[in-house]
Amino acid sequence: MSEKPADHVNTNGFESKTPFLIGVAGGTASGKSTVCQRIMEKLGQQHKEQTERRVVCISQDSFYRTLKPSERLRAERGQFNFDHPDAFDDKKLLAILKDILAGKKVEVPEYDYITNSISNRSHTIYPADVVLIEGILVFYFPEVRELFHMKLFVDTDSDTRLARRVPRDIMERGRDLEQVLNQYMNFVKPAFEEFCLPTKKFADVIIPRGADNYVAIDLIVQHISEYLKKSPSDKAQLDYLTPSVPNSPQRSGKSKSGRPH
Repeated sequence: MSEKPADHVNTNGFESKTPFLIGVAGGTASGKSTVCQRIMEKLGQQHKEQTERRVVCISQDSFYRTLKPSERLRAERGQFNFDHPDAFDDKKLLAILKDILAGKKVEVPEYDYITNSISNRSHTIYPADVVLIEGILVFYFPEVRELFHMKLFVDTDSDTRLARRVPRDIMERGRDLEQVLNQYMNFVKPAFEEFCLPTKKFADVIIPRGADNYVAIDLIVQHISEYLKKSPSDKAQLDYLTPSVPNSPQRSGKSKSGRPH
């Protein structure tokens, strides 16, 4: 049973509140970030100023750990496993999420996919009503998983995920085709089967076909909208928010995917 959201005393000059925390997991290029973008678009949040957003999104990629010199060399050759739990700084992610749940303003680091390192830049996450956390292993670490009030798993077939990952890594991350395919077969696919896929059982809602599943996204958006309409006292009384979304809603459609991480 998740802890219930509640409001707190003002901090950092902004209204302090405990947000409704939603975890969004799934394999690489399954469409997790696109699902989050769709949710924010339908809620009218994408074009609002950061300080005015009631729904925000954070990527687990921001919490890759700093590589050792030898690991950095392996990463440059496509021989480092970024899909293994050890690649992440789960303690830092946990600390940030706890600060968010405490209603604090936080600084989230930005990850540079070209250099395989955390950049000097960061973006500010202001107190919000709903916070989406997307990543391949957001359900893997028990202490992190237990913080989510709702857990979504984006379930996309492996052929589609590979077809998305290849052009993305070549065009956006400066990889060559051989490196992308070798990394996928040696690290990405085995890690998905060993670490990511087993966490599917923790999901409250499974979203087949990702952002193409308009039925699932619309129902999730509907429940988030209902949550946003509630008064602070109503939110404080919520023990859990579980949408009555079927695990396999069916509807066809094409998606204009962004970064399908």
